[in-house]
Amino acid sequence: MCAAGLGAAVLFQRSMPDAVMEFGGGLPISLALSLLIAVLVALAIGAVRPRSLALLPVAALYAGGAVLTGQVTGSSVLIGTALRSPGGRAPRGVDDINLPNFNAGLQDALSLYRAPLAESWAAWLCIAVAAVAAFALVNLRVVRVRRAQSAQAAATEVEETQEPEYRAPFEPAQQPSPKPAADLFTPRKSTGD
Repeated sequence: MCAAGLGAAVLFQRSMPDAVMEFGGGLPISLALSLLIAVLVALAIGAVRPRSLALLPVAALYAGGAVLTGQVTGSSVLIGTALRSPGGRAPRGVDDINLPNFNAGLQDALSLYRAPLAESWAAWLCIAVAAVAAFALVNLRVVRVRRAQSAQAAATEVEETQEPEYRAPFEPAQQPSPKPAADLFTPRKSTGD
């Protein structure tokens, strides 16, 4: 779902206003989408087994893979539509999303990741942001759940080791308040003469 959403965003990025896409070369939008994917992955994975440390690398790999898949899918359909249509037009609608367009542009879309890091750093940055954010969010969830469960286990252990307090049958639940010791200068209570 995350990969499909990012693929659609890449595919229809030209329908966005020019001012939005020109700001930062479109990188802030890509990073925001990567963070959104990381949050969705962290919420889904954190709900499954919130205590397992094995989920940390799984969350990072899943979020990075979703961003990679979305970028490749959107770019390949975008490039394939331009290659297969007369005049190299951009995709105009959902009708242009099909398997022949995907297959035609797949090699060019994958070449983005084969390029040197100096040329393709933005694509790798989006993947890294999604992976690190998903790892951190799931890590926070796991640590919080583990601390809560260990505190609860410690409180249960303390309750089990304490001996219950014995009370006589007619002893009040609350002890009477202590009275100060009498001295020579303290007036005595009148006995109700």
